[in-house]
Amino acid sequence: MSRIEVSAEDLAGSVRLSLAVLRQVPAEAWREKAGSLEWDRWETVEHLSDDLFSYAVQLGPANPPQDREMPFLWRPRRDGGPFNAVHADPDTGPDGLLLTLEATAALLVAMVRTTRPDLRSYHVFGVSDAEGFAAMGVVETLVHTHDVTDGLGLDWEPPAEPCAKVLDRLFPDAPTDAEPWPALLWCTGRAETPGRARLTRWRWDGTPRDRLSGRV
Repeated sequence: MSRIEVSAEDLAGSVRLSLAVLRQVPAEAWREKAGSLEWDRWETVEHLSDDLFSYAVQLGPANPPQDREMPFLWRPRRDGGPFNAVHADPDTGPDGLLLTLEATAALLVAMVRTTRPDLRSYHVFGVSDAEGFAAMGVVETLVHTHDVTDGLGLDWEPPAEPCAKVLDRLFPDAPTDAEPWPALLWCTGRAETPGRARLTRWRWDGTPRDRLSGRV
């Protein structure tokens, strides 16, 4: 059976949904802890923006490195904060923060659309292709939006289709007896599923897959 690939449109759609719910976060909640993370909600969105930026630039060179990330300077703003190259100006408030997310997402969407299929670039979870980086961007967007909205009473349950696509692309051992969104939360250590304890360590496999079977 043919595998349905993760597309730039899957990423763009996931970011649109994320931005819609993140605009509902109360102003006073941005400096509160994000879900189970050690970062606050502002830092978590900065980290998400940085993820999308870093994936985009990995696809930029004609011959990307296979053994390291791009040599941007990643550093935290505080001890225990995320190591980012992208930092939003705090004086611009949540609107400015979400603009950085929208902008960095657009960079990755554009790179996925224009990168040649045979290009490969480094990621710590496996040298990957443009589709793989699109899938990683979808995962980062969906689960970090979950982190930010956790505890706020906001409705965040993304559609099953992009969740199923990224599970198939990045998590070959994902549970098949759970709905795609709960399964993705389990695969990324965010939740339990029936009969499965919450993961304390997890990773995906970004290496390219056969288009017909999903096999590495």
